[in-house]
Amino acid sequence: MRPSQMPKMMLSFHAGWDELIRIHPSVSRMFALVVLPFSLLPPAMIYYAGGNYGDIFSPGVSAAQWHIAAGIFFLAELLTVPAMAWIMHLACRANDVPAGYHECYTLAAIAPIPMWISSLVLFVPNLLVCIAVGALGLLASLAITYRGMYALFRMHEDLRAMQMATVVTGAGLLAWLVLMQIVLMH
Repeated sequence: MRPSQMPKMMLSFHAGWDELIRIHPSVSRMFALVVLPFSLLPPAMIYYAGGNYGDIFSPGVSAAQWHIAAGIFFLAELLTVPAMAWIMHLACRANDVPAGYHECYTLAAIAPIPMWISSLVLFVPNLLVCIAVGALGLLASLAITYRGMYALFRMHEDLRAMQMATVVTGAGLLAWLVLMQIVLMH
């Protein structure tokens, strides 16, 4: 899977997904090549933006507090990916979808990539622009979750895949809000 395939993966049940299924990367490989590098983006951007113009986002918070928040955010992200894989695995079991933890982890590692990339907008010191781009990243992640559930879990019903993606994305949104709260509280 190449990063250039991400837009296609949001719109197709096969483009990019078939290759990912064929490659069948291990959990450790997904962690090392996807989760770790991409999850470094938001904390780095929080560190940068908080240290340079953090008052735009949260007045009165010192640069040192932003830097601590960036570190906490990074650790929380690393914990969120396996937690989301576990939630997906539970959703699969509850819906009699024969998907193992490996497939769930693969999707949990890929789905947040648009949100991780959207953190680059923090180079722009404008709260509304950051919110808009973050919302687009969230929508793109939802699309990847839906298409990925259908493709990776070998589902044959669009409605069932959409229902499961909605539940999982709801849990992911809750996790994302908790992560945002962690940043804003420090």
